[in-house]
Amino acid sequence: MRKAVLFIAMSLDGYIADKNGGVDWLTGQDSNAETDDSYAAFEQEIDTVVMGHTTYQQVTTELSPEKWVYENLQSYIITHKAYEPRHNIHFVSANPCTLVKDLTRKNGKDIWICGGAGMIRQLMQENLIDRYHISIIPTILGSGISLFGTLPFEIKLRLVSVKNSNGITELVYEKRTF
Repeated sequence: MRKAVLFIAMSLDGYIADKNGGVDWLTGQDSNAETDDSYAAFEQEIDTVVMGHTTYQQVTTELSPEKWVYENLQSYIITHKAYEPRHNIHFVSANPCTLVKDLTRKNGKDIWICGGAGMIRQLMQENLIDRYHISIIPTILGSGISLFGTLPFEIKLRLVSVKNSNGITELVYEKRTF
């Protein structure tokens, strides 16, 4: 069965964007040093990406306005806005939990839960994220968009791996099964 994987970066104090929604701080500690590219390996394990409208807007207007960077993936954008369908991009108004449940039942590789924070929290509240791949950026923002917020219960995880490159610590956890 496919897994829903949260692959995301956050500041040391738990924010995925600054108070203005910016992500220009997503760098290692030394601008001249190379940072391992774990995304390339991760991309081989997925064939689907799910994101909210705000994340979609940020990708298409700020991060990669010239080209849809996920063209080789089936992309599901959760939005109530009307968009013309594009190659491999599905604009859906479905509940994120329902969508992810449906996608995990289909054949394919894993599903990347890309963002934003509100959608991630909904999936966490339904315990639908199977793996958490979180890169901790060596920056303390002090405020911004919190990744986790508060949950009505705890989620027990098992550490799978830890890597460090240029001050960025990558933590991979999976849900514990009892």
